[in-house]
Amino acid sequence: MENRKITRLGREVSVVGLGCWQLGADWGEVDENDALAVLNAAADNGVTFFDTADVYGDGRSERLVGRFLAERGDVFVATKMGRRLEQVPENYVRANFREWNDRSRRNLGVDTLDLVQLHCPPTPVYSSDAVYDALDEMVAEGRIKAYGVSVETCEEALTALARPNVASVQIILNCLRLKPLERVLPAAAEAGAGIIARVPLASGLLSGRYTADTTFAENDHRTYNRHGEAFDVGETFSGVPYEVGLQAVERLRGLVPAGQTLAQFALRWIIDQPGVSTVIPGARNASQAAANTAAAALPPLSAEALDGVRETYDELVRPLVHDRW
Repeated sequence: MENRKITRLGREVSVVGLGCWQLGADWGEVDENDALAVLNAAADNGVTFFDTADVYGDGRSERLVGRFLAERGDVFVATKMGRRLEQVPENYVRANFREWNDRSRRNLGVDTLDLVQLHCPPTPVYSSDAVYDALDEMVAEGRIKAYGVSVETCEEALTALARPNVASVQIILNCLRLKPLERVLPAAAEAGAGIIARVPLASGLLSGRYTADTTFAENDHRTYNRHGEAFDVGETFSGVPYEVGLQAVERLRGLVPAGQTLAQFALRWIIDQPGVSTVIPGARNASQAAANTAAAALPPLSAEALDGVRETYDELVRPLVHDRW
């Protein structure tokens, strides 16, 4: 497993991490034993970076990661805070930060959190001096080692990166979401901040397993948030209409080298982008976790493959998503 250093964190992280949203059972039921098997399989294959949040399963994901952390020890756990209350700037204040922080530390069973990220708050929050003052105070007190942001838009990322103590930016980046390559990744590299690429498989679209006839469970966000009913539609299929996403997948399938899956190709594409620190695919079982980590050992994609991804994006996807996020 390749490891990449994040200067503002002062440490290296595995280039393939594990996203733990699905372990909260917000995408359908995930048995606790299966969840722990996923976590252990990822670690067994070199993953050292695990990403969760306090709202995933109302803390279930954090608690499961905490059990795993107590057994495995030396891994890096990033969590998020800020979505336990109504999404208005007035709720992003010191007292709430401390309450959320206390809860996450209990869930994870640690005194100090490795990394806390603001969880896609309203846009004005990224410009608030009081927000960063409160976060700096929490670092000084030993509640957290570092803080970062999770964003919906490139402009939010750039606003946050201008702050000297923002250690990382988590942003949607995949073969169907190329805009961060233009300014965000170069800005993060210049600042020494990490880039955590989330939604790398576009909610599973880039696994290549789905068809026009696929149905998802009622409690799966790919059903209930397909049009942004519950949260930003960009989090579901990267904001690409499902039917268009299927067309793009068929185009991309023809670029995949022999011996690779489409999912591994999509992950390798992200790994090959300059400035990416880690990519955090989710997994529902141990075999998926192992297959995702295998992308780190694949050779870089060819120029022809990279051009093919760009052409697919430009022709099918760009008009629908590029200017929105």
